[in-house]
Amino acid sequence: MDSTAQRAPRPTGRTVAYDPPVPAPPLHVRAAAVLEAGWTGTSTVPSRGLYPHQWSWDSAFIAIGLRHVSPLRAQTELETLLAAQWADGRIPHIVFNPSVPLDAYFPSPDFWRSSTAGRAAGAPRTVQTSGIVQPPVHALAAWLVHLADPGLSRARGFLARAYPRLAAWHRYLLHRRDLGGGGLVSVVHPWEQGMDNSPCWDRPLSRVTPAPARSFRRADLDHGSPEDRPTDLDYGRYVRLATDYRDRGYLDGPGGFAVEDPAFNALLIASEYALARIARELGAAAPARQERAERLTDALVERLWEPSAGTFLCRDVCAGELIPERGVSGLIPLLLPNLPRDLAATLVRTVCGPHFGLGGTTRLVPSYDLLGDAFDPHRYWRGPAWFNTNWLLERGLRLHGERGRADALRRGILHTAGTSDFAEYVDPHTGQACGATGFGWTAALTLDLLHDRPAWDKDCVTAIKGEVRG
Repeated sequence: MDSTAQRAPRPTGRTVAYDPPVPAPPLHVRAAAVLEAGWTGTSTVPSRGLYPHQWSWDSAFIAIGLRHVSPLRAQTELETLLAAQWADGRIPHIVFNPSVPLDAYFPSPDFWRSSTAGRAAGAPRTVQTSGIVQPPVHALAAWLVHLADPGLSRARGFLARAYPRLAAWHRYLLHRRDLGGGGLVSVVHPWEQGMDNSPCWDRPLSRVTPAPARSFRRADLDHGSPEDRPTDLDYGRYVRLATDYRDRGYLDGPGGFAVEDPAFNALLIASEYALARIARELGAAAPARQERAERLTDALVERLWEPSAGTFLCRDVCAGELIPERGVSGLIPLLLPNLPRDLAATLVRTVCGPHFGLGGTTRLVPSYDLLGDAFDPHRYWRGPAWFNTNWLLERGLRLHGERGRADALRRGILHTAGTSDFAEYVDPHTGQACGATGFGWTAALTLDLLHDRPAWDKDCVTAIKGEVRG
């Protein structure tokens, strides 16, 4: 053989028998890797590029999933957030990481000016935060994190340290935010409810004069398609509301925007039940919290239930009327154990009917009415399906005996999370990824659904209904 002969190059573009494709890691390994990539040492960012700080309700959902990977990290996640609590009890919606450049996210710490503008409300001096809040999932998250490793939790005094802060958080909401006078909590900014550009906000937001476009720069558009994000007009109104709230020292009042939202209040009720369990674990009396949760459920039904719509609606406190838009927020009360049976049955019909299409035209529940004039399958909360709301609805369906539908929704969530690379949100018809991928709460709630024991109905509701009453 000619020693100078060259081996023929391997053909490209084909698979050979001795070089098989590497199989994708299991879903739980991929989900855990997302949380590992977002871990800062004390908390988890929702997305390294798009959301590089700690977000309040993101951290609660992340802790719920993280408890299956590391109960200690899950406890630390919540402890880091609670350490930024204001003296008036509010838990801010963002805790800023000082190592992140100011221009990486807007509104940045120099916009909120928490340590100065929030001084009268007791903003912390040693950490920069926003001045608004997000849905109160935290007590529920704390209870579920405790259950993941009760021995570790007790040894570290996790619940004993968290309980006073969580109780103060609920007091703030119940005492400072009952702006409608009917016993429910109001949000004073769309970012507080978490579903920023939902069509449910269009009517009350229309009264808000937007801040000039030149007065702010949107960092979110550096990381996402403009077609998937809120519009510049939306952002102008968000900035105006936040500026006005900051300039009055973060003092609570109706201002230009005040809405009673069914999801926000339902999550408060769920967390009241969880606080009752935490109190019992710590050896304290719990009946008052149980009774408060039941009173809040009654107020929710009285003020926000609309029989003709088959769902709960938002109430515009300033205008004194319900907002006639069906959003996923109106379905979230399905997770409440004491919801009247006929209302729960109606909500199930609405979830599976033409307005939300679960099990028919959609595999995941969209964020807004499929038949609504404002429906958009890609634009943030105006139609796309989100994993946190679907996780809540899966728990609600299971709680109210809809096991088959809950199982189907669980399969849909897990399949779509995997095929979309843990997207922030997806097209409800096709499952196409929108927003960021490798998103924190998507990965965390995937882990929770992959876990053997259903976290909601077994660990939380059964214990509350069976033990607290006794």
